[in-house]
Amino acid sequence: MKPESDTAIYEGEGKRVTPAERRATIVGVILIVLAVFVFWVFALGSEAGVQSTFKLSLPQARFEDLAWTVNSRWLGFIVSGILAFLGGMVLRRSHVKWTNLALAIGLILVAFAFLTWAASGKSFSLVGMLRATVVLSVPVTLGALTGLMCERVGVINIAIEGQLLTAAFVGTIVGSAWGIWAGLVGAVLTGALLGAVLAVLAIRFRIDQIIAGVVINIFALGLTSFLARRVLSEATHLNSPGRFSPTKIPFLGDIPVLGPMFFNHNMFIYVTFILVIGLHFGLFYTRWGLRSRSVGEHPEAADTVGINVYRVRYRNVILGGMIAGFGGAFLTLAQVSRFEENMTAGIGFIGLAAMIFGRWMPLGVFGAGLVFGFARALQQKLGILGTPIPSEFLSMIPYIVTIIVVAGVVGKARPPAADGQPYIKD
Repeated sequence: MKPESDTAIYEGEGKRVTPAERRATIVGVILIVLAVFVFWVFALGSEAGVQSTFKLSLPQARFEDLAWTVNSRWLGFIVSGILAFLGGMVLRRSHVKWTNLALAIGLILVAFAFLTWAASGKSFSLVGMLRATVVLSVPVTLGALTGLMCERVGVINIAIEGQLLTAAFVGTIVGSAWGIWAGLVGAVLTGALLGAVLAVLAIRFRIDQIIAGVVINIFALGLTSFLARRVLSEATHLNSPGRFSPTKIPFLGDIPVLGPMFFNHNMFIYVTFILVIGLHFGLFYTRWGLRSRSVGEHPEAADTVGINVYRVRYRNVILGGMIAGFGGAFLTLAQVSRFEENMTAGIGFIGLAAMIFGRWMPLGVFGAGLVFGFARALQQKLGILGTPIPSEFLSMIPYIVTIIVVAGVVGKARPPAADGQPYIKD
């Protein structure tokens, strides 16, 4: 009788298959199926000779006329061929470690083939969509960073949605009364306050962290909806905080494609970039990061070497709340310049999915945020192109992507060992 193993699966007599190889088989089959789908729907579904034009610059930019025209049908054929090749390579299991890379390339090619099919015979601003991807990824990335800050020290933060929503509401009122910079400060402090409430409930009173987060979410939604109807609907001057204007970085902002994507935004986008890089450096190259990770992995061991587990958890959860407050301010002080009921619409929960997708790593979280931002940008652009896909299905795209990610299409992700476990000092 063969022994059971966590790292091996036996298929048939004497054949040993690791989980990585089994997953490579699944991914290979998925890529082959996608190849057939692209060939049948996007290639054969496009009329012969019809072209798609992708604009690679924004209006009034230095390279305003930069564009790329492709044959819709032939691009579908090429993409389906590449997908079939990638699927065959993965099925061979000769390079198991490249499975995720092959899957990522395949999904990007499918998205591009889909856009080419949708834009057949039309002109489509590709750089505009990529720029929207970066913008729409910001609240998701900030929500994911909030969760990362908390879970790295062992505290689950389900209250991100409520923190974003309440901070957006306070930022709107304070910004309308005293200016947008005051609104930004008010939003960040609101996020810190809710982070402190979560910390007290989870650390001091050891309430179930999931329940504590849900309570904060329900409280935030009810309070902001009530005040929006009773206060903002009558005092409309308190619902016009203004908006931070974009600032193009000299020289970098004029680079084709990359310039409009990354270097022509308001300060929220630039601060998000700095936060991602700063948190990555802080978590893995500083004493604070080492202490945070040790508290999240083994708080008892951290305590024995003199680390104050409670202090580290309080500090990180409150700092995470401040990041969520910054994200809430982005929604009202940079995007729509007003508050609307339940305007977060699940961004906090999508941020949690992005945190898992990014494997609790700041750079991974940013990449996951871009994936979700692309899904939301795709939803918007397909509506503009007038594709035959019903609008209800287009609205489902970001949430379908969330389900796929949470279902583990990118492989297993291991959270910090002490995640969600209250610490009781002996």
